[in-house]
Amino acid sequence: MERRAKPSPPRRPALRSARCANRPLQSAVLSGKARPRGTFPHFRRAGDFIFVSGTSARRADDSIVGATLDAGGQPLLDVRAQTRAVLENIRDILASAGASLADVVEVSSFLLRMEDFAAYNEVYAEFFDVTGPARTTVAVAELPHPALLIEIKVVAYRPPPA
Repeated sequence: MERRAKPSPPRRPALRSARCANRPLQSAVLSGKARPRGTFPHFRRAGDFIFVSGTSARRADDSIVGATLDAGGQPLLDVRAQTRAVLENIRDILASAGASLADVVEVSSFLLRMEDFAAYNEVYAEFFDVTGPARTTVAVAELPHPALLIEIKVVAYRPPPA
């Protein structure tokens, strides 16, 4: 009995186009910033796009901007301070990828309390105006730490240097 070899499956085309072949994917966890609380980078570059992971007001030492305790030990949480710290952290992360806040094309913001929307919006306007990125803001039930009031992720568009 003669055995026939199974036909080889068709070859898949390369996933990267020739245009992207010289622009490898890049990811980074930055020193001097709060370490991610999982196995993900601060940012991921894919060609001309930079995706910044959800960023909070956590500092590298794990303290949180805008989170203090009053004399009785009760938490005092400031969404304005946290929003400013988050956007400054994102600015720093983008700078490490060769981009700036001016390159941001989309913002997704996650508020713990929708009653903080006006204060968040006030600080947001210090960084972006009506010509800035598209934006979505939602309220969530929880964030990764009880002292966090806000987390933001962004997408930026910045062709890498030639």
